[in-house]
Amino acid sequence: MPLPSLDSLPEAARLSSAELSALTASRASHWRPGLGAAQGTAHHSEVFASGRDGAGAGLALALALDTLRTRAAEREADPAREAEDRRAILWVQDKSAIRLTGRPYRPGLPEELQGRVIHVRAETAQDALFALEEGVRCRDLACVIGELGGNPRALDFTASRRLSLAAERHGVPLWLVRIDAERDLSSARLRWEARSAPSPAPQWNRQAPGAPAWAAELFRARSHAPGEWTLREHGGVLVAGPKYKDGATVGMKLAANINTGPIDGPGNLVAL
Repeated sequence: MPLPSLDSLPEAARLSSAELSALTASRASHWRPGLGAAQGTAHHSEVFASGRDGAGAGLALALALDTLRTRAAEREADPAREAEDRRAILWVQDKSAIRLTGRPYRPGLPEELQGRVIHVRAETAQDALFALEEGVRCRDLACVIGELGGNPRALDFTASRRLSLAAERHGVPLWLVRIDAERDLSSARLRWEARSAPSPAPQWNRQAPGAPAWAAELFRARSHAPGEWTLREHGGVLVAGPKYKDGATVGMKLAANINTGPIDGPGNLVAL
């Protein structure tokens, strides 16, 4: 079978490396990390984080909140749709995750979510996966957040694929936090590694806590080029700013943190 000529390839495949870099930068300037599920391209996402940091649950919650706010804005623009979505949010943790990071602290959650969270404590990872799959099959839920410790045997590629298919079929987004876990096979559409980053100084009171910020590496994605950014809330949305420059990748810092001790440097997180 003859090989196709260059002229027969799609236009994007014929771009030079410089042109591809420029195209990626252009897309990145209009990209918002929380829009994946809202656009129907990433109903299943994973966030890898250290159990000594707390950034995993914070970033997962920020991504979920950004998606819910985007949906709320779309409803306001469409008079035929309901004005407000008050569906519950399912939060599932296995015993290992609770031991490492603790349970969600309801009064510390964003005000718009405090009365909507249903918390499930699962004894094992297998029980947690069952609850997560049942959650993404329920359209009466706005979204699902899960936390699992380590690399449990129950979370193999088959289990991951079941979660992806169920979330995409029923339209319920899932953010699964992987605490102290190594990267493994997964069908998640977006896969992050995250740690806390210094918050920008508040405008009016330099001594006050700043907005939450995360040094995040997107190492697998179907709809966006991988890369590293500093994610933070700005103007009510989650934005991707320049990479937090500290001389190491997020993955390297996570490995060092797991093996040697707490991460250096201040960081303000969403209270959980």
